[in-house]
Formats: sequence, C-alpha cells, structure tokens
Amino acid sequence: MELIKHECGIAMLRLLKPSSYYKEKYGTDRYGLSKMYLLMEKQHNRGQEAAGLGCVRLGAEPGTEYIFRERAEGTAAIQDIFARINAAIAGRPEERPFIGETYMGHLRYSTTGRSGLSYVHPFLRRNNWSARNLLLCGNFNLTNVPEILGELTGTGQHPRLMADTFLLLEQLGHALDRENERLYKKHHGAGLRGMELSEAIARDINTSNCLRRCAPTWDGGYAICGAVGNGDMFVIRDPNGIRPVFFHADGEQVVVASERPVIQTVFDLNADAVQELGPGCALTVDRDGSWRVEQILRPGAPLKCSFERIYFSRGSDADIYKERKALGGELARPVLRAIDGDLDNAVFSFIPNTAETAFYGMTEGLEDLLIHRKIEEIERMQADGTFTPERAEAILRKRVRREKVAVKDIKLRTFIAEGESRADLAAHVYDITYGTVRPGRDSLVIIDDSIVRGTTLKESIIRILDRLSPRRIVIVSSSPQVRYPDCYGIDMSRMGEFIAFRAAVELLKERGMQDVLREVYDLCKAQEGLPSRQLKNHVKRIYEPFTDGEISDKIAQMLTPEGTRAEVRIVYQSLDGMRRAIPGHRGDWYFSGNYPTPGGNRLVCRAYINYYEGNPEKRS
Repeated sequence: MELIKHECGIAMLRLLKPSSYYKEKYGTDRYGLSKMYLLMEKQHNRGQEAAGLGCVRLGAEPGTEYIFRERAEGTAAIQDIFARINAAIAGRPEERPFIGETYMGHLRYSTTGRSGLSYVHPFLRRNNWSARNLLLCGNFNLTNVPEILGELTGTGQHPRLMADTFLLLEQLGHALDRENERLYKKHHGAGLRGMELSEAIARDINTSNCLRRCAPTWDGGYAICGAVGNGDMFVIRDPNGIRPVFFHADGEQVVVASERPVIQTVFDLNADAVQELGPGCALTVDRDGSWRVEQILRPGAPLKCSFERIYFSRGSDADIYKERKALGGELARPVLRAIDGDLDNAVFSFIPNTAETAFYGMTEGLEDLLIHRKIEEIERMQADGTFTPERAEAILRKRVRREKVAVKDIKLRTFIAEGESRADLAAHVYDITYGTVRPGRDSLVIIDDSIVRGTTLKESIIRILDRLSPRRIVIVSSSPQVRYPDCYGIDMSRMGEFIAFRAAVELLKERGMQDVLREVYDLCKAQEGLPSRQLKNHVKRIYEPFTDGEISDKIAQMLTPEGTRAEVRIVYQSLDGMRRAIPGHRGDWYFSGNYPTPGGNRLVCRAYINYYEGNPEKRS
C-alpha cells in the first residue's frame, strides 16, 4: 500500500564475439541494444525516476567516437532513451552510434533527495587515452562520504560535489590513472611509443588493481559497475552482500543484473545458469573478453537485504516465490489469534498485488490449521457417539474464505487535489467488491507486504474497507515492524516517519517514561565524535520497555481513522518468523537495529538527533 523507493537497478552486457557474428546469427547488429532494453524494462520496478545507458565500442579509429551515453528522467525514461538511440542510428548509420561491445544500463530511484539529470547514472569521466575513460553506475549508498572526500583531498584533488557517485567516479578514475601510469612506465621503458604504447596499456589494464586500491575505503551497501574505454568491465559487491548482483557468462556474452529472473527471462536460461556474485567479490571482463571472479574484499557477516526478498525483487524468482509464501505461512497462527479463532466468520484478501504470494502462504497455513481442527472435531464426535455422516460432511465442507475485496482504480489520480479534497480522493483509490463480507458479522483480514509509515492505511485503506461494514478489520504485514532507518539504498531515513517509532514514543509518554527520549538523545550526542567502530545504536532503548504486541496495538489505535465503525487490529510478522522464512537474507537492521557496518550506527543516532531537535526534514 505504501511506496518505498529503492535505489536502484543495474544491467551490464559484454558481447564476446564480433558484431558480424550477431548479425549473422540473430539477423541484426542491434543484438546488444535489444538485450539491454529488455534487461532494463524487466527491472523497471527498481527505479522509475530516471534511467541511463552507456556503450563502449572497441576498435574505433582515432578521431571517431567510441563512448556513447544517453540519460533521461521520468517514468518513461527507458522508452525515451531508446527512441533517441534509434533516431541517432538512423540519422548517422555510417557512425553506428551505440553499436558496441560493452553496455551499461541503470534504473534510478533517488533516496538522497538529489534529483536532476546531472545525478542520473551512468557517470562519465573523459580522457584522450582510451584506458583512462570510465563509465560508472551502481545500486549503492555509501555512509562514509566525508572519509572518501578526505582520501581524495589527501591526494591533492578538489572534487566539485559531495555526492557519493561523483566521489566514486573521481576515486576510481584516480586509481585508473595510477594503473595507466604504472603500465606507461613499464612499456615506455621497454621501448614502445605512440599508438603501439597506447595499445599495450589498453591491453594490460587490470581493473582489479583499481578496485583493491579504492574498495577498502567504502562503507555501505553497494553493487558498483564500471566500463573502461579500452573495453574492460567490472562489477563489485559489498562485503556483506547487502545489495544484490547476479551474472551469467557463456561463449557469446557476459551479463549482469540486479535480479536473477531478469537474466533468466531475457536469455531464456534455467535458474542454475545464473550465478550470484559473492560478497566482497568482483566480476571483471578484460579487453580480450576473458572474465574472472576475484575476492577483492574479505567477506563480512552474510547480511543480504531482507527487504529485497519481501518487497523489491521480482516475485517470479523461484526462491523468492517460496520465501514470500513462507512469510505468509508464518502469519497463520497470529492471524488466527487476531480473529479469536473464528474462521467461520472471517474473510481473507490482500492489498496490493505484490502481497498476493504471501496471501497464498497465509491462507494455506490457515487451511492446514483448519484441517487439524476438522480432525479433532470428527474424533470428538466419534468419541462421544454423536458422529453422523451429515455432521461430518458439514465439518469437511468448512473452508478458509478467500475473496478479491479491493481492486486499485488505476485511472484515479489524487495529485490534482489539495487538502480535504485530496483526502477524499485518496479514499477512492481502491474499488471494493460489495457482497464479499457479511455486515456486522465477519472479520475482514487483509495482508500487505509491509506497514512502514501507515499514512495510506489511515487516509484511505481502512476507510475503504470499513464501507463493507465488517465486525473487525485485521491488517497483516508480511514483514516485521520497521523501527530503524536505512542507509544502504532504501528511502527510509527519518525516524519520525516510522509508525512503530511513533507508537513507541506515545507509549513512553503515556506511561510517564518520556525521560527515556532525552536519555537516548544525550547518549547519541555524546558519541558523535567517537571513531566509527565505537558507535552503538542507542535508539534500541526506546523500544525495550514494550512487547511487539503492545506496539502493534498502539499502531492500530493510531491508524484507525475517526468514525471507523469496525474494530481495527494490526498483526506484524515476527522477527523470528521472517528469519525462518528467508534464512539466506539476514540483513534485518530495519527491524532489529543491528547494522552490518559502522555507518549504520552513525546514521541511526544522527537520525534520532535530528528528530529530537525538531529537524524532521534533515537527512542523516
């Protein structure tokens, strides 16, 4: 129900054969472009604010262009980019723009408040030496930008901006310069000159050396991609595996994307043909097309982002589909308690469509519980001598009632209105299916992926569901309570936005424990000057006095709109339940406050300081 922005989607493609090979086999010299279009469109869900495409062509004659880039903003950015590229190819067929061997694509959601075409990936660093040109894009957010700036200024550089992408471009570009200088000395000393010297440098560039020089200074979650003007390509993943990277390599190409099923679909592959890049590893492709995976950074604790599995990634991935069903299954017993065990008078549904898989898991779990209940009832009848075929049939006919209760009205737009008018329109974003609920009798249970801020629930969803006159509305979240901000690429950075945090604050005030708020502030302020490794997440103390159930009950009270006739209850996934459902993705700092890098503890304490000091709009 709530849009959570996520940074970002990546796609890279390195063609390993001459262009004539693809022309002969596939009937077009735009094979690479066609695949990139599909790789980007299939990841459109990961970034709808902007997109960019870069291309490097090998073997270009001096004086002709060999690096191309197009970027665009807006939800139609991908179509705009490829329309311009097709027009450029038609207008300059002899120059063959964007027909090359290396492609880099990016889908962007901004999570740092910065917007504008100058912030759209890929970034480009130009130079007359081919092996000093660099295209850069990524799915990342670095938490130690000031330290990286200090490292750059320590070499005498003067970066123009503080944005992490700009700094990474300059940092990696500087390392690429040093690699070029190393090879220049080597080959110049061996007597090479002119283009022969340039070609030798371009042939022997080792991007792994550049990554080993720069990557140890990065703190955060990242999948960073680079394409060098000589034809080299690389992608590196953070040591905890926070941000996802998948790849496939065969005799025709090496392809990289943020999601496995995207590669499967575009290249018609089985799941086992697509590999996951390991934490701290880099996939590099050399100018000659040879590729390898290297361990660049020592792997940390495996803390892959859990929100990737719950919310962002495509549900068509086989493992993600199973995990989301398992998340729903974990909720069956808590939901049964929330309806006081009364399955006969309960209706189950989901909003939005992304929650459908968890809905299947939840209702299947409820069916299993119902089967056990049926067995017990029949055994009881047999034991007390009241068994009849008619009574047994009535028991066996009981079902978990599933209905399509709400359908989003995609034609309705609320941005044209303001104030009360906007609120009224928001209450009509979904159409409800009348007749699915027995008024005053049924509990209506709706499952969602997550409840983070709760604004959509309060402003529209609960009002809409209340029109059906259920006895009780139970809103179920397939993820646990989001209590802490993210700093690794998801747009959740302000403490005051989280309904779980606001509920805990209200409980502290109600119980006369508001001094805890000041104590946490003082602890956060006291450690501002400490080294990163000594920082602690003191915000955890705000939640310690309360059970998960107490916070959920308070959230239900806070999100119930005035005038609602039904009783409203809210059920969240437990942290243990989530860990059982998605055991391979233990990155749960949003829920637990256990950040994988020092930058996380610094951010959560700064976010709380901003909240306490009354700076809600200030980002950490």
